[in-house]
Amino acid sequence: MRQSHTTVLERNVCWQHDFTTEPYEVGWASEALFFVRTLSAEQLPVGVYARVQISPDGIHWCAEGSELPIASEPGVTFCRVTQFGGWLRLVGQIPDDAEVKVLVYLVLKE
Repeated sequence: MRQSHTTVLERNVCWQHDFTTEPYEVGWASEALFFVRTLSAEQLPVGVYARVQISPDGIHWCAEGSELPIASEPGVTFCRVTQFGGWLRLVGQIPDDAEVKVLVYLVLKE
């Protein structure tokens, strides 16, 4: 039987300017799904993305290559990640005049 785990990385957080989610140790998992649920958005244009970063130690980070669109109105978006190191997180930039309130989930499967 496969193991799975869902964690909430960010809860009711307002992203403005540069953002980074809490890192999460995922070395035991073979696949991951990030979900970003937009609760509200102000002046957020279409085409703003969060980028997946991976790390071997939770300290030093590099781009994994996957991007996750951030909905400019209430809704949920996701991306799948495989072949990652020991840690995962999301990073990105919100335009200066915009703000988005989000929930971020990370679903892991073995």
